[in-house]
Amino acid sequence: MEEHFSPQQSLQLIESMIKKVRSDIGANSFHFLFWGWLTFVAILTQFFLKVVVRYPHHYIVWTMIIPAVIITIVRSGKAHRRRYSTYVGDSMKYLWMGIGISFFVLSFIISNSGGGWIIAYPFFILFYGLGTFVSGMFLKFKPLIIGGVFNWILACVCVLVPYDYQLLIAAVAILTSYIIPGHLIQTNRK
Repeated sequence: MEEHFSPQQSLQLIESMIKKVRSDIGANSFHFLFWGWLTFVAILTQFFLKVVVRYPHHYIVWTMIIPAVIITIVRSGKAHRRRYSTYVGDSMKYLWMGIGISFFVLSFIISNSGGGWIIAYPFFILFYGLGTFVSGMFLKFKPLIIGGVFNWILACVCVLVPYDYQLLIAAVAILTSYIIPGHLIQTNRK
């Protein structure tokens, strides 16, 4: 049996759906900002250690990912128990879970192939672009979409510069795909 809505009921349904999407956007600002700032600081620290200090184990900064993953899992578990589940929220969760796993798999592959780290950052930036673009499309949030497209361009540019400066391009990628959109999400939430 087909149900007919009055124009007012249709508008209320659309309004409630928009509110759910806005709630999903606000809930995701933490993740974009947390991972954005963490990665941004790690990349710039790695650049400083490698280029300025010339420390041979400059990559050690990435060990901060371990507690960050734990914090993300704990926070996501708590947030999941407090909130209702939406299609957009679940889609975002699975998208970023898949991208996170892909980062670890790519890191494993690169670290076990001779000299592969020279090409790591173009692939990382490619993943940043994919995640933010798809997130932006799900959430209908243009800053994420633009950040994702810009990251794809940066991934192409990244292969044309020496490894040391790929780090700086990666920092710009994080700034445009996570940090700026994350702050804009918080602003739109209010």
